[in-house]
Amino acid sequence: MSISRRKFIRNGALTVASLGLTSKKIPGTHNLIRELSDVSPELQASLQNMVSGVVPLTPEDFEKRLEIARRLMAENAIDVLFIGGGTNLVYFTKVSWWLSERPFGMVLSRKRPPVWISPAFELRRAQEVTPAGHEVRVWEEHENPYKIVAGILSDLGVASGRLALAPDLRAFEVFGLRTNCAPAEVINGAVVTEGCRGVKSDKEIAFMDLANRITKMAYREGFKSFREGMSPRDLSGAIAAAHQAMGVSGGGGPQFGPNSAFPHGSQVVRTLQPGDTVLVDGGCSIEGYRSDITRTVVFGTPSDKHRRVWDVVRRAQAAALQAVRPGATCESIDRAARKVVEDAGFGPDTKFFTHRLGHGIGMEGHEYPYLVRGNTLKLEPGMTFSNEPGIYIYGEFGIRIEDCMVVTESGGRILGGMPVVSLEQPFGD
Repeated sequence: MSISRRKFIRNGALTVASLGLTSKKIPGTHNLIRELSDVSPELQASLQNMVSGVVPLTPEDFEKRLEIARRLMAENAIDVLFIGGGTNLVYFTKVSWWLSERPFGMVLSRKRPPVWISPAFELRRAQEVTPAGHEVRVWEEHENPYKIVAGILSDLGVASGRLALAPDLRAFEVFGLRTNCAPAEVINGAVVTEGCRGVKSDKEIAFMDLANRITKMAYREGFKSFREGMSPRDLSGAIAAAHQAMGVSGGGGPQFGPNSAFPHGSQVVRTLQPGDTVLVDGGCSIEGYRSDITRTVVFGTPSDKHRRVWDVVRRAQAAALQAVRPGATCESIDRAARKVVEDAGFGPDTKFFTHRLGHGIGMEGHEYPYLVRGNTLKLEPGMTFSNEPGIYIYGEFGIRIEDCMVVTESGGRILGGMPVVSLEQPFGD
């Protein structure tokens, strides 16, 4: 299906300014874009590259994140935050470092530039990827890397202060820091890392808007390939090719018929037959920010039960979106959707709607915070979640509808547009 960039921006409620569109090729995202040599000419003609003008985050964006982290550190009486290799390090610094048995990371204090620790033999590479002007301290193979961190604390005058650890550190790193950084008080640094990442900036939301739009368009294109006897791999390939034609690596995992009752799929291979439900869950990434979309349709003629269950799930998703507002609790959004399901006779509680309503999403597919019973955290503008109610009837079928949404000052908004309209029209405009 052909869609102009002008129409995309209008339908997705995005502006050129918020997306940062220019005529330049995306720097830093070449790993997301594959060659189109294996995509059919027809598909290339029907879909346009949607990412050729996306502008990545700037050094100023990363510095702003560090300033927010420092403010949260001050508010929580944290002297130093240690962040090792992983998503949190990429979020705050853009530095991607592979995980091994050798610790590598950043020591962030409240008033001074970050200090890095690195294996000595990796110094030159560390200097290539760390921001200019940041100090890098090294440890030789026979030395204790955690003593380097203790030395930094001493030099900062906080040897007996509060050392917060990013929550994605591995157990041996936590143990090493606790053991070697005494008398510092070692605490969980989630209040800083999750406090920053849980609320998205306008740029981050624009990346996610685009990612979610692309995935929905890829599903719509892939669904045109339905045919009796096709395998889940066939459909997955069509969806991946559509993502590829739009400039990203992405896909969707299909489940057919009774296999759709397994929320994360069955190991039983089933080919597509008339009357089967088709449940597809997947996504893509723009500048590291993810989409997560599920659509459930029926190949052939839906039964009355298909229609009834699908309508309940659609109403549950709409009720959750309607309940979103700043100040509402995470658990209240889950409850809004679950009540619709229970009132329709698919209860109690998690009998058929077996999982939480949604998860946070951003640089990771599942991240803080979560829309689940017991979570009394209050929503803030800029928080992003999946909204994915489902009803699963083992031995028959499962139906789930999933869109990502963002909390705004006035309520909730679906990312990427294209909400479901009906069982026959799973992608609105």
